[in-house]
Amino acid sequence: MPTVEIDGTRIAYEIIGDGPAWVLTPGGRFSKDTPGIRELAEQLAANGQRALIWDRPNTGASDVCFTGASESAMQADKLAGLLRALDMAPAVIVGGSGGARVSLLTAARHPDVARKLAMLWISGGVYGLMLLGVHYCGESIRVAWRHGMGAVVELPEWAEVLERNPRNRERFLALDPREFIATLERWMLVYCPDPAATVPGITDEQLSKLQVPTLVFRSGASDPHHTRATSERLAEVIPNAKLVEPPWGDDEWNQQGDAAREGRGALFDHWPLLTPQLLEFGNG
Repeated sequence: MPTVEIDGTRIAYEIIGDGPAWVLTPGGRFSKDTPGIRELAEQLAANGQRALIWDRPNTGASDVCFTGASESAMQADKLAGLLRALDMAPAVIVGGSGGARVSLLTAARHPDVARKLAMLWISGGVYGLMLLGVHYCGESIRVAWRHGMGAVVELPEWAEVLERNPRNRERFLALDPREFIATLERWMLVYCPDPAATVPGITDEQLSKLQVPTLVFRSGASDPHHTRATSERLAEVIPNAKLVEPPWGDDEWNQQGDAAREGRGALFDHWPLLTPQLLEFGNG
């Protein structure tokens, strides 16, 4: 698997197809190999596009990295560096859930790498954001506080990055537990709901200055993690943003989440259905 080092962090990636540049970023701590991601890239490639799929730091086969104002901001900076290193900037930047946040921050912090921006399943709402802070940071903080980094590497949430990139064990163990806790508490704080910030880590005032053409897929009314109000508000705040309906029913996130937990599918299985709308937007 090809890798490139960006500011001391090794990033695993794959480029599919040839043509105008795109990059796809899933959510959670899911890797580029999660079903649906590669399939969307292949659909884009079949239509004359060049799609980058990548493992963000702290996912898949890439290195772990615990720096920056937030995990999403750190990943956004790495993505900008990756696009420049691969001579794929500017690209159409596409992301969902946590990947939507990373994509948005990439376009805002590094406008030179973003030709267009498309987002779906944008995390928001008091419940959704508070849950994210605990989900991404809580257990690692608790374990590091009581037992140190040797116990952190035994947590199930880090199993994949350790299995697919064995050098991550030493990267973890080299960290000072108190500095690690301070970093994750800083990252956790970003998720505290803020009326002035529809998306964690960037204010609405900053979003109002974003110049990149943006496509926002409306979230389902039944989704408490990526509220419909968040997607609609984001489309209002960003100039030149267009709000569109997704190619699936209102209950998509809940249904796919159930399927993933029960071993019947994956969260991103239906992402290839986005292809026609993405192509129309990206090539328009």
